[in-house]
Parts: sequence; C-alpha cells; structure tokens
Amino acid sequence: MTVAESFEALPGRINTGAIAGLNKAFQWNITGDEAGVWALQVANSTVEVIKGGVEKPDVTFTVSDKDWIAIAEGKMDATGAFMSGKLKVAGDMMLAMRVASFIKR
Repeated sequence: MTVAESFEALPGRINTGAIAGLNKAFQWNITGDEAGVWALQVANSTVEVIKGGVEKPDVTFTVSDKDWIAIAEGKMDATGAFMSGKLKVAGDMMLAMRVASFIKR
C-alpha cells in the first residue's frame, strides 16, 4: 500500500455514525519518500479527502510515510506512535483522539 492509496481508501473506512454532527478538518503532513499533505474534511455526515490539504485544519498530524502506512495497515498503534514521538499532533488534541473512533481498521 502507498500513502496515496491509504488516503484514497479512507472514505470507505469511516464509521458514519461516529461522525454525525461533526464539521471538522483533519490534516496529515506525511514526510519521507512519499511526502505529501492530505486532509479529511468531515461535514454533514460525509467525508472528503483533499490532496494538498486545507488552509486551516482543526488538527494536524505529522508522521513519516513508513509509520503512516504501518498505522493505516494496523501494524502500528497510533497512540503508541504518538507516545514514542513518531506521530506528532498540533491543534485540538481532544479532536485528534476522536479519529480512532470513526476510522475502521
């Protein structure tokens, strides 16, 4: 799986019941060989993946491409990655913690 493929598959992995009433933007700054910026715009119980990101995300995750793929494939726990410094979070920390509740593995 590539970084691009992981984000393309993201809308199909969303638990729509868990995003009801949520209108927020989540952004991932991916570093490494497959560097890029991807955002997940959640609004009106729908999601849209935006390559290149958004101007003012509510929360931003910064992670290497290899660690992101490991998280996306379920081989690395996002909380563990955060605690070990592999995943950095900026913005609304409480909102960042909600991501795991609406993205299915």
